[in-house]
Amino acid sequence: MKGLLIFSNLVEDMEAIGTRDLLLRAGIEIDSVTFEESLRITTSYGLEICVDDFAQNIKVEDYDLLIIPGGPYVGKIVDQDQEIKELVKSFYHKDKVIAAICAGPRFLGQAGLLDGKNFTAFRGSEKDAPKGNYRPEDKAVVDGRIITARGAGAVYEFAYEITKKLLSKEKALEVRNKIMY
Repeated sequence: MKGLLIFSNLVEDMEAIGTRDLLLRAGIEIDSVTFEESLRITTSYGLEICVDDFAQNIKVEDYDLLIIPGGPYVGKIVDQDQEIKELVKSFYHKDKVIAAICAGPRFLGQAGLLDGKNFTAFRGSEKDAPKGNYRPEDKAVVDGRIITARGAGAVYEFAYEITKKLLSKEKALEVRNKIMY
């Protein structure tokens, strides 16, 4: 299994790095990409990261999963963004799993992919999915091929649900036990 993780300047550290770490522990290969002008991005808490490649260079067919973390960048770009939304739609139309956490589900909502779906997200982010069924009390929600989580405090549940969806419940529990969750 192989996943693609989007990094942007001001991405939320825990949601991007923590999710990546837990999925790698499960045996899911993760490539990082960006739509920024440089492969070096700075997270919302000042960590400099060099991502693997530019998103424009990837082939959707090479991946089973797309991960969109949240962070302050979302509010700055989501309304005018076309690149992330187009990538999300490409994954969706090719029957791939899409996972978004915190404000990340705003991209899915604006792309119309949460219409009629159960989802969770950071408070206020539900405004971009008025036709979806917002479940603020849930840490992570799976509806078909879409997995959402409400914020940094739900990274473990988010990674658990992704691992369960892509691999198995047994593998998800194995990772959870190894980290002493």
